[in-house]
Amino acid sequence: MTDNKNSANRTTAAGPKLRPTVIEIIAEEEAQERKWFRWSIGIAVVLHVIFFIMHWPSFAAGSADANKNKTKIFVVKQVKFKQPPKQELQKIPKPKMKKVPIPDPTPDEPEPIREEEPQEDIDFIPDDNLVLGVPEAPPPPEPEGPVRFVAGGNITEPVKISAPQPVYPEAARRARMQGVVVLECVIDKRGKVKSVKVLRGMPLGLTDSAVNAVKKWKFKPSTLNGKPVEVIYVLTVRFSLQ
Repeated sequence: MTDNKNSANRTTAAGPKLRPTVIEIIAEEEAQERKWFRWSIGIAVVLHVIFFIMHWPSFAAGSADANKNKTKIFVVKQVKFKQPPKQELQKIPKPKMKKVPIPDPTPDEPEPIREEEPQEDIDFIPDDNLVLGVPEAPPPPEPEGPVRFVAGGNITEPVKISAPQPVYPEAARRARMQGVVVLECVIDKRGKVKSVKVLRGMPLGLTDSAVNAVKKWKFKPSTLNGKPVEVIYVLTVRFSLQ
């Protein structure tokens, strides 16, 4: 700056001050820039030195720890095991076979022939009290009272001989009532209906008409072991309008 002032304040012997030229101004700026560049380099060097001095202890400690923490290499030796000695298989002794002499199928001396002794004749004396064979079983007792008929049993099914049709009540006919009346009957040894029990009835007089008709029916009686017996038999009477 002093140089600029001196150059700016230059005067000539002949008259007033003259302005510096462009070349002079550029030269002065370059000199100023070189001066500031030298100062900045010097300051940067000083700062780096200070920074290095401040961080030197930590850097030295880190290098020491790195030397301490070096990985250790362990060498493992392979252990060789000895194979166990081979055991010899024990030999199982074979059983000794004894030779048995085989008899001669044709001996020199034939066996003597034995004569059969004659059997003595024994007189058989008949005895009336002597029972030969198994006696026949006594006939089974006849059942007391009626026996319920079961299909597939020992009792034969009663066979219908005559069966008058029941009267269709007029009230049921007008109402066009149709259906089935189920009755449980006792049929005696002569094939007559002894008693009637209603299992399922119908209204408008159809049940009474069915009972009155069944009481007039006749059957071939059921048999048990070939003998006629009383049975309990279920009958159905169907009412239908044709």
